[in-house]
Amino acid sequence: MIEVKEINKSYQNTQVLKRISETIPAGGITSIIGANGAGKSTLLSVISRLLTADSGSVWVNGLEVAKTPDEQMAKVLSVLRQENHFTSRLTVEDLVGFGRYPWSKGRLTEDDRQHIATAMEFLDLLPLKNRYLDQLSGGQRQRACVAMVLCQNTDYVLLDEPLNNLDMKHSVAMMKQLRRAADELHKTIILVIHDINFASAYSDHIIAMKQGEVRYRGTPQEIMRPEIIEAIFDTKVHIETLQGQHIAIYYR
Repeated sequence: MIEVKEINKSYQNTQVLKRISETIPAGGITSIIGANGAGKSTLLSVISRLLTADSGSVWVNGLEVAKTPDEQMAKVLSVLRQENHFTSRLTVEDLVGFGRYPWSKGRLTEDDRQHIATAMEFLDLLPLKNRYLDQLSGGQRQRACVAMVLCQNTDYVLLDEPLNNLDMKHSVAMMKQLRRAADELHKTIILVIHDINFASAYSDHIIAMKQGEVRYRGTPQEIMRPEIIEAIFDTKVHIETLQGQHIAIYYR
């Protein structure tokens, strides 16, 4: 499991995380939701140590993230940033192969190549494997980035807005694949996600943040209630139950 203990983080004079303590269970999908500026991406970055907390600690499988050597941590936890910048002269296969670096150190073995092929197949990228990144749509690049993270083959996978640049069809396909990764590959997946209905439909647990604090936590059934969603997003919503899923209606 992941244990977040008394995490504080400020930028200049603005506190963006306020004494957050949270336990994220192993297995399944946990979605972090909240309005812009709630601190979702900052929390994910601190958990993955892309950012250093001002105080507090994060533990993953009994390892303190801030004090564990990079090489060891990279075999336990992988992360996809919200913004990724790669040279356009990489192919899809090259990019996905970067996920094997903690294991291969740049010298790919046959086992590494099998992991690369499996990750590309998992996200329907094999037809694009020789395509350069600048020849891809935004959605195709996003799928390649997620494949790279899955190729790292860690127990814990952290994804910041994995549905960026994806249309409706590919957003559904991505969430189905992440659900498969949790169920079939036994990954623990933590998402920062803006679409609360995708969070509701595919998550086991939801963490709802506002103004740098965790205000609510629970199952989709527990979180997808009008009073909670309205408190988090300051927007009137109506919750419908459709085929067993709790869906927020907020377009009017």
